[in-house]
Amino acid sequence: MEERRKHQRIEINEPAYVSAGGSVMSCVVRNVSPDGAAIDVDNPAFVPARFRLVMANGATVHDCVVAWIQKNRIGLTFVATTSAPSSSASTTAPDGALR
Repeated sequence: MEERRKHQRIEINEPAYVSAGGSVMSCVVRNVSPDGAAIDVDNPAFVPARFRLVMANGATVHDCVVAWIQKNRIGLTFVATTSAPSSSASTTAPDGALR
């Protein structure tokens, strides 16, 4: 099979959590690269298409999308997050004045 990844994955086998919509599920991160990871879960049917992967040590959080599923292993692609404008940011009124 042809390797399509840009970066080599590093085997880590560390505990983590799948977090989405207020629900949290434990998983094990089997390998990771700058672009994605592979995780093992008890039941892939309960993993949403998009979620946050939170490492158990709390040091790293990634927004992810599911790239593939094979049995209990799920391949993930890390996605960039877009920040919402801050509520303290100034806005321009219809008359052109900053508010």
